[in-house]
Amino acid sequence: MSGSRSSIRAQGSQATRIAMAYGLIAIALIAVGMLQSWNVMFSMLHLCIISAVMALGVNMQWGYAGLFNAGIMGFAALGGLTAVLATFLPVGDAWEAAGASVWVFFGSILVAVGLGVGALRFMPKGRNRAWVVGLISVVGFFVARWFYFQATPLIEAVNPAGTGFLGGIGIYAWLPGWAVFASFLVFLLGGVVAAGAAFLVGKLTLGLRSDYLAIATLGISEIIIFFLKNEEWLTRGVKNVTTLPRPIWEPVDLINAPWFRDFATGWFGGNATDEQIRSAGSLVVKFGYTGLFLVVLVVIFLLAQRALNSPWGRMMRAIRDNEVSANAMGKNIVGRHLEVFVLGSAVVGIAGAMLTTVVGQFTPTEYIPMRFTFLIWVMVIVGGSGNNFGSILGGFLIWFVWIQAEPFGTWFMNIFVYSDDGETLRAYMFGNADLAQHLVDVAPQMRLMLMGIVLLLVLRFSPAGILPEVVPGQKAK
Repeated sequence: MSGSRSSIRAQGSQATRIAMAYGLIAIALIAVGMLQSWNVMFSMLHLCIISAVMALGVNMQWGYAGLFNAGIMGFAALGGLTAVLATFLPVGDAWEAAGASVWVFFGSILVAVGLGVGALRFMPKGRNRAWVVGLISVVGFFVARWFYFQATPLIEAVNPAGTGFLGGIGIYAWLPGWAVFASFLVFLLGGVVAAGAAFLVGKLTLGLRSDYLAIATLGISEIIIFFLKNEEWLTRGVKNVTTLPRPIWEPVDLINAPWFRDFATGWFGGNATDEQIRSAGSLVVKFGYTGLFLVVLVVIFLLAQRALNSPWGRMMRAIRDNEVSANAMGKNIVGRHLEVFVLGSAVVGIAGAMLTTVVGQFTPTEYIPMRFTFLIWVMVIVGGSGNNFGSILGGFLIWFVWIQAEPFGTWFMNIFVYSDDGETLRAYMFGNADLAQHLVDVAPQMRLMLMGIVLLLVLRFSPAGILPEVVPGQKAK
């Protein structure tokens, strides 16, 4: 009975924390809109939502099962690539230039994989099966390689300044007027591709000790990003894929639409300037993306909560807390780890597809594993690992701090260093004008210091995160 009361108190305390924390984030975003601009606020909100989705994926792996995945950016990049291949129109000249070589290249890969899987499935274990699978792999590799080198130079030579790659399938062009609904399919495809890659990675790495798993996933992430940077026939590499089709109106198209100009003119009292109409058009487009992304976030959150509170979720927490006992109870540890690794990576892939969609371009060089992987992990740790509410809160809070630290640092240093008349306050700088100027110059780097301060404060005063995990029977804190 007392355990039940303790659990109720813990849940009540958690609900209060959630309301207060989310309320403060909402106030901070509104303040940005009022003090800076609503366009800035909505742009920040998009990235906060995407960060929250990515943090939910990582929380599934770490918070549910204790898996340390350092390859987050690789799966996010695969999701972004999927968004490109799903939405960009096919480059007809590139397909024509490559001719049959590109089809034979893809076909030889599929045939080799199919034969290899068939040999593994239907041949008895032994030396003969190993020789057959090895022979299929070697022959398939050299056949695919030969046609690859036949096709790729021809593809990359087609208008390299604008295309130079095969393009995609143009899914938005298939469904005119239904692009918003098609975008959900694009996000789902991003998750499927990331999940497929995670399955292969998990088969190779799961079962390793946590530190080896982190090193392995980080290395595989680097390999994925290296591939995306260099395979121009598929991704344009460092040239980047720009002007991606969007599911929401393009701001220029919306602004030039007569119905919207009439609406904006009436909204501003019949005498709207071009600048006001442009600002209104940009806000409407960003508001549309906000609604689209919130739907994705809410759906993933509800599914994640359902999984966490299901028998499967309780089993995952038991494995996380004591693998030896779970293994003694007959649980397939590696199999369950593979499940949650694939699910978490799929969610990260969805976030990657969302990011490419809202930015409107795919830039492989922007996926920096050591930088942004650390940022996502900070979101999960600060928010509270094992708690989906905490992961969303961490995504919003840390991205807000990351973005606002630069303008805040510049403002703070200028206030600290200069007086109202613009003269250097050398008394504060001990008479050192060079130091004063240096502080102003490095003010944008305050984001790194602030991030460390936030992490240290949370670990000191709330080691389990701002919203700690609450399990049945846990005592109220």
